[in-house]
Amino acid sequence: METDITITVASKVHLIHVDSICRTIAESAQARGTGIAGRSASYLRQKMLDGKAIIATLKNGQWAGFAYLDVWENGQFVSHSGLIVAPDFRRHGVAQQIKRALFSLSRGLFPKAKLFSITTGQAVMNLNSQLGFRPVAFSELPQDERFWNQCSSCKNCDILARTGRKYCLCTGMLYEPVSSEKAG
Repeated sequence: METDITITVASKVHLIHVDSICRTIAESAQARGTGIAGRSASYLRQKMLDGKAIIATLKNGQWAGFAYLDVWENGQFVSHSGLIVAPDFRRHGVAQQIKRALFSLSRGLFPKAKLFSITTGQAVMNLNSQLGFRPVAFSELPQDERFWNQCSSCKNCDILARTGRKYCLCTGMLYEPVSSEKAG
């Protein structure tokens, strides 16, 4: 297996991978049995065209991993979403490289924004912690209905709805630039 992986901001040249990325996200959600909110192919294409996604590729052009960001509440918040690594490349540090690149992209584009992620995955929680994210109550996350509506495709959305968006199986994690920079 080729291991020379390039991590870059996704662009129109990467659009050929969108269907495969969507399929891998859906398969991963089913295999894990936990919630992963799906996104449409057109949504991911737009993220690539907008320069708001990170992709890992091999020299032969095959994709190895992907993640994207979204902006909420007029740039006050930026979410990290859709982190997926193709099965053949898992457990090789690809997710960590993608997450670090997405963090750098987010900080570069939106230096004053609070960064956040919600996940059920321990590996993503660990990556977030390494970058200075901390677990938070959902009340510290954006209250934008568009954000929470994205959870509707997750199999655990009923928990979120039943608890008035206070609890779910996901853990919310937040990076606050001001407090994180003071602590460092």
